[in-house]
Amino acid sequence: KGPESCAGHTRGPLCVVVCRCVLQPYQLADSHPRSGKERIGRSSRMQGAGNAATNVLGKPLKLCCSAPVTGFYRDGYCKTGPMDYGKHTVCAKVTEEFLLFSRSKGNDLMSPVPAYNFPGLRDGDCWCLCVSRWKEAYEAGVAPPVNLEATHRNALETVSMDILQQFAIQEPGEGHQTHQSL
Repeated sequence: KGPESCAGHTRGPLCVVVCRCVLQPYQLADSHPRSGKERIGRSSRMQGAGNAATNVLGKPLKLCCSAPVTGFYRDGYCKTGPMDYGKHTVCAKVTEEFLLFSRSKGNDLMSPVPAYNFPGLRDGDCWCLCVSRWKEAYEAGVAPPVNLEATHRNALETVSMDILQQFAIQEPGEGHQTHQSL
């Protein structure tokens, strides 16, 4: 899909609602033209969330996943800020059922995209999901489990704590699984 279309739609106000979770792909590692230093992901000036991010439990936000590197800022955390239109705030342990559901909605998280260093997700991987997509999956009966310690407090603007707690990951460390090579 090119920059002018999204899930088969011409980009516009209606498409933003459907596609906002796919508008911010991985950026390639490259060298900064002036410093020669390698940089990956979005620039620090875009990171409006800062280091004081809080989870839904009112405590400091914990790492969601570092392999594959997740988060709007590709730092492993489900932080959000003014540029994160999709609000990638829910740290979920994705399931096959959820991945198929997401693909049916135009956001294929299973297929690798080598150009963006994205390996594709599999059942059991953790990922910062758009809160609206997670809620949509909840309403369809396919919501994946959630790591509350790594879910940003802004998710509560869209989904109640009672609902999130029903999907809370219980086993220690389960929310931090990493993508494994085939």
